[in-house]
Amino acid sequence: MFGLLASPPRLHIVWALAQGESDVSGLAQRVGGALPAVSQHLSKLKLAGLVRSRREGRRVVYLVDDPDVVAVMRTLVVQLAARSDVEAPVRLRELGA
Repeated sequence: MFGLLASPPRLHIVWALAQGESDVSGLAQRVGGALPAVSQHLSKLKLAGLVRSRREGRRVVYLVDDPDVVAVMRTLVVQLAARSDVEAPVRLRELGA
């Protein structure tokens, strides 16, 4: 789990999904990533069991429904914010911290 989350884009994606479910295009907008890159990261996260998906008609919605993953994400972001200098908390606020 931590190896996958060592990638800032994947960490950002999981944090965003811990805040609420989303489809790929909505998630790409939320995290500011390119659609193909976000889709590729989601595939890796899904394969590892960190996120799951469900189909809503033609849309595929991704979510984090494991309370342990959500708790780890919250703890990680809070700890990073507490240790950070002036610039980092602004970035963490952008992530929803």
